[in-house]
Amino acid sequence: MVTARVLHRFADIDGNRVFYREAGTADSPLTLVLLHGFPSSSHMFRHIIEPLADTGVRVLAPDLPGFGLSSLPEPGEKYTFAWLADIIERFLARLGVTDKVLYLHDYGAPVGYHLATRSPSTVRGLIVQNGNAHEVGLNSNWDASRDYWAEPTEENKSRIESWLNYEGTKRQYLWDLPERLAERIPPETWELDWRAISREHGLEAHWELFTDYRTHVARFGEITRYHETEQPPTLIVWGVHDPYFELDEVLAYHRELPAARSHLLDAGHYLLETHSRECVAHIRPFVAGSPCRWRLAFSRFPHVLMLHQRRRPPREESRNSQPHRPHARTRSAGNVNSARTASSANASGIAPGTPQSAVRPSGRA
Repeated sequence: MVTARVLHRFADIDGNRVFYREAGTADSPLTLVLLHGFPSSSHMFRHIIEPLADTGVRVLAPDLPGFGLSSLPEPGEKYTFAWLADIIERFLARLGVTDKVLYLHDYGAPVGYHLATRSPSTVRGLIVQNGNAHEVGLNSNWDASRDYWAEPTEENKSRIESWLNYEGTKRQYLWDLPERLAERIPPETWELDWRAISREHGLEAHWELFTDYRTHVARFGEITRYHETEQPPTLIVWGVHDPYFELDEVLAYHRELPAARSHLLDAGHYLLETHSRECVAHIRPFVAGSPCRWRLAFSRFPHVLMLHQRRRPPREESRNSQPHRPHARTRSAGNVNSARTASSANASGIAPGTPQSAVRPSGRA
């Protein structure tokens, strides 16, 4: 039974009006920060906030400036992912948030990774929902965008398929989805999104932000070093019918974070619209259980960790033991059955339940 209730609030952060949804108690030692992608808002988390807050964590879901009910950046403001991270960093400080788990989806990934690399000691875990942080996640359909990022000429811009319009916003939700899933996506999602991003100078601002995605790609090496050095507890929930990011992205996370847990779902890029209950079932034990809580406890009482390490018997290595290696997916297979097979063999750490249907990822632009 859900007891937590969502509150809908606004905060003024350096003249920017930030709308956010909140549930749970403000004095909880751990906060789950939900960071949405393009063109969505905190609306995408409406089905999961209350059941996750019932685990005892505080849940915050802000609309990034320029999205949802938050204000647009002022004309002339540098609308970048680093700037968005600045606003969210001050927003969290205003609300007294220190220890946190970051939920990263799409554009939420570059914002969240700015927060994580700036203050890694305050991040107790990562939840990744179709958020890209590796080269292998971007296929050849991103080539036109890369050309424009490298040389932003009108000619290169004309080669990018038009998507900053009403039909493009609708397509964000429905592209490459089987009909049985597309019928489950409520149309108010793209209606609300289009209304938010197209107001005033919004389309010009969002083109600027899209162009700045190149800075996120340029930070992939830094993000890899963060993963390998900090080893944050990580949960991955991934919709396999994602036309924007390759499924190989999941395996890239596992190469850097061998203890990560992954769940591949028969869903699209916006999997919470069709599989919110399944995601709640996977996320609740992650935020309420040992991975994030132990990391939080050890950060506050380091002597406990030292005592635990002192008492732990030395590990005996078998002559036949080998380091963990995520199962390499055969690209030519063209579907996710190889990942499912790896899961069954417990080779990749990817949870079972992968659908039988083929996946044909492609780039956003």
